[in-house]
Amino acid sequence: MTNTACDKALEAKGKTVEEAIFNGLELMGLGIDQVHVDILQEAKGFLGLGKSVTVRLTKKSNGADKAEEFLDGLFAKMGLTARAHAEETEDSININIDGDSTGVLIGRRGETLDSIQYLTSLVINKDTEGYKRIFIDTENYRKKREETLVNLANRIAGKVAKTGRRVVLEPMNPYERRILHATLHDHPSVSTVSEGEEPYRRVIIKKKRSGNNNK
Repeated sequence: MTNTACDKALEAKGKTVEEAIFNGLELMGLGIDQVHVDILQEAKGFLGLGKSVTVRLTKKSNGADKAEEFLDGLFAKMGLTARAHAEETEDSININIDGDSTGVLIGRRGETLDSIQYLTSLVINKDTEGYKRIFIDTENYRKKREETLVNLANRIAGKVAKTGRRVVLEPMNPYERRILHATLHDHPSVSTVSEGEEPYRRVIIKKKRSGNNNK
């Protein structure tokens, strides 16, 4: 049996169509529902002996593949040394970026990373029936930023509880504001509210009064 493989397509041989397809799927590590099958050649052989079938299996493009292609192409146009690695679930696509240029991709307070995430979401969800949530990270930035915001929220909450004076934080994106609200949701002494218009919407931490609810 001779097989010729590349990243997304593979030619495989077998004595029957079924055997050729099975051989190709085994090499690709995919299921039959994940590929397109083209029969390239059926050689019957002499007196029915030595029959050989050649098929080409082409991996079907999914959301993760589409995201990687878009991002790798974007990085190349930007002159950056970076690669995207995507994993798809039922309702989301999680993408991690590695390489030598990841610091540039994060930007100030993650603004560049957020913009890339937004663009990727537009590309992936264009002309599709369902919606896939896109989550992009690099150098574990999201987790580090979340830890920073949680610490900030608790520190400012202690200050507000002690002085009674509200604190207005710098503008943040919706994801970061949600972290602050969630962190202080059950705080006994302070409450949070978002005010302003995007992209200048910010969180205000203030002393809790009777009947106050976090927003």
